[in-house]
Amino acid sequence: MSEIVSESVPRQSQVAQLATPPAPGRGKGRIAAAYPTLEKLATCYPQLFGARFLPLKLGIFQDLMAAQPNLFSRDELKLALSVHTRSTRYLQAVASGLARHDLSGQPVEPVAPEHVFMSLVEVFSRRQARTCDDLLPELQTQLAWAYEVSGLTRTDYLARLGVPDPTISAVLDEAIHLVDGRRARATALARAFRASGKSVEEFAAMFGADVREVRIAAALPL
Repeated sequence: MSEIVSESVPRQSQVAQLATPPAPGRGKGRIAAAYPTLEKLATCYPQLFGARFLPLKLGIFQDLMAAQPNLFSRDELKLALSVHTRSTRYLQAVASGLARHDLSGQPVEPVAPEHVFMSLVEVFSRRQARTCDDLLPELQTQLAWAYEVSGLTRTDYLARLGVPDPTISAVLDEAIHLVDGRRARATALARAFRASGKSVEEFAAMFGADVREVRIAAALPL
């Protein structure tokens, strides 16, 4: 996933390409070639490229070239950012839902839902390739979280993702089904609470509901 200039909507071919290990020697060669520039980035911008990685602002390449025109060559910086943004640590940062950050380390924009999804799938693919354990249940939980925090409807969310791999698509469908079920129950609870005229505590006691769940439902916009 390259973030040098922009990120496109993930498609099945993109996920498959990222999940395919590089040819022997090629990946190591790219990393070795990028290492000096990555060291410079970590020194100049430790808040972004240091011990902890953060999602980068779209257009960070242009920002870096403008800020450090004599420190980086275009080709070296492109290679370094490509290696950095394809690293598992960086993908995990994107998948976590953290905001994108500028050169000063300030959050400036949210990560698009499709980029969170793509990063989750890629990290899953890399982990699954190294273990005999079935990691699909864990991925389902993560995809459910990603869909829920996106705030999008099923139709709008899927429209952003393209056509995932059939296995991923099946897990995603189940995750969306679970979240939509929770959303429907919360909406029904909110409507029942508002129609009751009771306090949160009275309503919870009357129907044997959890007070915290009723309080959350009561705050939902209908």
